[in-house]
Amino acid sequence: MTAPARPTLSLLALVGFIGLCLLAGGLGGWVTAANVKTWYPTLIRPPGTPPDWLFGPVWTTLYILMGIAAWRIWRQGGAARRAALGLWFAQLAANAIWTPVFFGAHRLGLALVIVVALLGLIGGTIAAFRRRDGLAAGLLVPYAIWTCYATYLNAGFAWLNPG
Repeated sequence: MTAPARPTLSLLALVGFIGLCLLAGGLGGWVTAANVKTWYPTLIRPPGTPPDWLFGPVWTTLYILMGIAAWRIWRQGGAARRAALGLWFAQLAANAIWTPVFFGAHRLGLALVIVVALLGLIGGTIAAFRRRDGLAAGLLVPYAIWTCYATYLNAGFAWLNPG
């Protein structure tokens, strides 16, 4: 007897959502890797800037949580799922755009605008997810907190490194 298709599809979707998040973060990192090593160390850093080695593990963890949260909503089906996942995809796109703008284009002010918009999208996604699945919403809270911290850092870098 063959196993039902639904569990297999669900597992593939979970892997897909997590993979999409990791891909979005990885592509941004790959595109800007040279600037992270050459340009970024020349910047004046705001107080509380974490060591560089911390960013990889934190973002990897957050991307996994983001993927699991989206998967939990996807499993539920229905029209409301589309709107909630639409917000999730929008925040992922904003997240992916931020890295090349900050590290690639060295546009710290524009990156600040993007990260503030990202915070709004994350908040909207959490609210939409909460209506459908409290755990899915809760999985995004660490991401929201880290993005608040990233917003502070971005503002600090922009202030301390004008032009």
